[in-house]
Amino acid sequence: MAAFIASQGDGHGVPHAVSCRALGVSRSWFYKWRHGDASPRRARRERLKAEVRRLFEAHKGKRGSPMITADLYDLGWRVSKNTVAAVMAELGLAARPKKRRKGTTRPGKGRWRAPDLVKRDFPAAGINQKWYGDGTDIDTDEGKLYLDSVLDVGSRRVLGFALGEHHDAGLAYGALAVAVAVRGGAVPGVIFHTDQGSEYTAGLFRAACQRLSICQSMGRPGSALDNAVIESWHSTLEFELRRLEHFATRAAARAGVAAWIEDYNHHRRHSSLGRVSPVDYERSLAGKDAA
Repeated sequence: MAAFIASQGDGHGVPHAVSCRALGVSRSWFYKWRHGDASPRRARRERLKAEVRRLFEAHKGKRGSPMITADLYDLGWRVSKNTVAAVMAELGLAARPKKRRKGTTRPGKGRWRAPDLVKRDFPAAGINQKWYGDGTDIDTDEGKLYLDSVLDVGSRRVLGFALGEHHDAGLAYGALAVAVAVRGGAVPGVIFHTDQGSEYTAGLFRAACQRLSICQSMGRPGSALDNAVIESWHSTLEFELRRLEHFATRAAARAGVAAWIEDYNHHRRHSSLGRVSPVDYERSLAGKDAA
C-alpha cells in the first residue's frame, strides 16, 4: 500500500496526505516506510532478526521457535516464543518436517517374552528408573550400519550406543554395557524396555540383564506406541542426521553418529527438562543432591 501511495505522488502528483486520508492510513506510517524507521524498537527488531537467522543456520535448520527462543534467552535476550515465531515466518525460516522410517525389528523366534512393566507409562520420577532401547540403521555407500542405543527417560540422555554391520544380540549388549558403565557399573532394578526383537529375547542378552539385575520389559509385537520414547528419539535422529548427511563409508557414519549423539546429549534442549540439555539436567540433579 505504501508503494502505491508513493507512486500516486511521484507519477500523478497526488499529495501523499490526500492518498493516506483516502486509504485510511496515517501519514506517520507512510513516512516511516518512505524514510526508514530509525526508532530503537525497529533497531532492536533488526538485531533480533539477524540473531535468529544466525542461530537457525548454526543449528542447520533443525530448530523451531521454542528452541531458538531458549537459545536467545541464554544470550541475554528477553523475547517471547510468539515473537520469535513471527520473525522466523518473516524470514522464511522453518524447521524441516519429520518423516517416519521403516523399523528394523525382527521378532524373536522362541516363546520367551518379558512382561510389559511400563504399560505406556513412559515418564520416570528420576534417572536410572526406566531405560528404553531399540535399533535402527544408517545408510552408507558401503552398505548399512546398524545402531543400537539405550536412553534414560529420566534425563533424555542417550547413555549407551553401539554400531556394527550386524543387527544382533551382540550389538544390543554392547549398547547396554556402555550404558551401565556410564552409570558407574551397577544399576540394580532399572527397567529396560524394548520391543520383542530377537536381539532382546536372545539368551546372550537375557543373561546379561540377569547378571546386572536389570529388569527386562517388552511392549506388544508390532506396536510402535509401546516403545514411543525411543521411537521419538529415532525420529529426531532421522530428522537431524540421516536425512541431511550422506556417508560414503561406514567409518564416516560411525564418526558422524558418535558426534551427533555427543552434541545431542550436551546441547539438545528438551521442554520436559526445562529447556536444558540432558547432561546439564543431570548436573543440576547432582548439584541438588550435593546441597
